[in-house]
Amino acid sequence: MPVPEPVSPARQAWRMFRRNGAAMIGLALLLLVLAEAALGPALYSVSPDDMVWMPLTPPGASEYWLGTDYVGRDLLAGLIHGGRVTLIVGGSAAALTVAIGVLVGAFAGYYGGRIDNALMRVTEFFQVLPNLLLAMVVVMLFGASLVNIAIAIGAVSWTSTARLTRVEFMRLREMDYVRAERSIGASDARLIWAVILPNAAPPLIVSAALSAGTAILFEAGLAFLGLGDPNAMSWGRIIGDNRPYVLDAWWAVTFPGLAIFLAVLAISLVGDGLNDALNPRLRER
Repeated sequence: MPVPEPVSPARQAWRMFRRNGAAMIGLALLLLVLAEAALGPALYSVSPDDMVWMPLTPPGASEYWLGTDYVGRDLLAGLIHGGRVTLIVGGSAAALTVAIGVLVGAFAGYYGGRIDNALMRVTEFFQVLPNLLLAMVVVMLFGASLVNIAIAIGAVSWTSTARLTRVEFMRLREMDYVRAERSIGASDARLIWAVILPNAAPPLIVSAALSAGTAILFEAGLAFLGLGDPNAMSWGRIIGDNRPYVLDAWWAVTFPGLAIFLAVLAISLVGDGLNDALNPRLRER
């Protein structure tokens, strides 16, 4: 009787992810948002900064499908070009969040003792600070450029990732395979980055996905408060620029708000699906 070939964990995770209807809907939405950000500016050549029609023209009243904003710019062009900026800032901030969180959590969880105590005190200090206020201070001090905004978001959002990484490292450092590597003389750097971190990756991947959605909301909040990059169109900036006219021109804030909602919803659904698919206990069922 032929022995069935073993199925790799990655293939098992993908099978479980595919069975999750909500996760597949989120993946389809996310791919649509990414395609819009990547291909939209090339397919729709109208500049988001050009005044093309009368200000606050409602949808369907001109050749510009979604209407115009308070200075007569094409709202559809703003959404298409702003999506790229929003996703780049959100993705960059999420990457920085994960990088700082993993670095702090890995050292705290692996070494323990005084190093753990010191790093956790720093983590608690950042955790009790109001994140939005701290990000506003960073942006106001160093300027409202896209790079500074991404750094500000990442610098205030890493604490939960650090705590998650610390817990995983504290659990995994006592595993038999880690002890075996240590017994044959593996260095701390190898144990941390080549042995423990790959096995701690599944929950960190989920955390990274959810951090991207949080970063998009964070960027939108800063732009809404007037702290976005004035030289770059983003969904948050569109809402912030048009908020005084929300009662007279609902479309100018509704459509970018809906774009943010769909992007964050897609990332959240994918993150939840990854959480289930990468959980070995659920895969065994």
